[in-house]
Amino acid sequence: MYYVVYGFLYLLSLLPLRVLHLLSDFFYVIIYHLAGYRKKVVLQNLAIAFPQKTEAERKAIAGRFYRNFCDTFIEMIKLLSASNGFINRHFVFDKKVFDELYAKGKRCQIHLGHNFNWEVGNLAVALNIPHTFLGVYAPLGNKVFDRLIRKLRSRTGSVLLPATEMRTALMPWRNQLYALGLIADQNPSNPSKAFWVPFFGKPTAFFSGPENGARLADIPVVFCYFTKVKRGYYKGDFFLAEEHPAALPKGVLTYRYIQFLERVISESPDMWLWSHRRWKHEWRPEYGMVGENGLVKERVKG
Repeated sequence: MYYVVYGFLYLLSLLPLRVLHLLSDFFYVIIYHLAGYRKKVVLQNLAIAFPQKTEAERKAIAGRFYRNFCDTFIEMIKLLSASNGFINRHFVFDKKVFDELYAKGKRCQIHLGHNFNWEVGNLAVALNIPHTFLGVYAPLGNKVFDRLIRKLRSRTGSVLLPATEMRTALMPWRNQLYALGLIADQNPSNPSKAFWVPFFGKPTAFFSGPENGARLADIPVVFCYFTKVKRGYYKGDFFLAEEHPAALPKGVLTYRYIQFLERVISESPDMWLWSHRRWKHEWRPEYGMVGENGLVKERVKG
């Protein structure tokens, strides 16, 4: 079955991108206007993040979000056969920060969010930076599509580490110069072990793992975000957020990232993934909180 699916999608990927975008337009009508896929969740999230905006303004953001959402998955198909030249034309970025860290003999973490189009960004970064790019991924339940996604994301040299076995999978690379890409805006399943940070004015749970790993090994951390230049073309911005995370108090790095994330989302709200229940966990006093000064108010024991 894998070869049937892969063969069909590969043939589809040979179509010009402008033709594939017509297919995206069709799916946009189906997903947004007819099926209303997670529309209630999207609008609820936007209401939490932007209470100052009118309902009409939030619906307009939602409409643009669904267009970007559809484009991302259609563009994934194109990437199955895209040349390196195509990838570099459609995602541009300055790799200076990576060159400088590599020259110092330093590996790094890259903290990013669900920012469109992360798929072409993954391929372009792996293709161009001097480090070996390690990408963490969540294995899919469907074996056919899991294999397909792994093939796509590794085609320019990315090494994929399953999130379920990340510590073990990272061990062979611990003495290598790598750049570890981490999606740092995901919703943790266990809120009691999360860092709770104000996000759009609401206490929000975030994984503590990215910060903990950076502080433990004192690995420099790079923040990044993507902007859309025009349809199908993206620009990545990468900057050194902290060269010595071990020197920071607990919670500071996560707090800085969430402040950064909120700012870039506010500037381009349609470029972030709103279709997940980001605020499904409710904060409790015993969870503690990362305050405005970046220091963690320790969890209340009881």
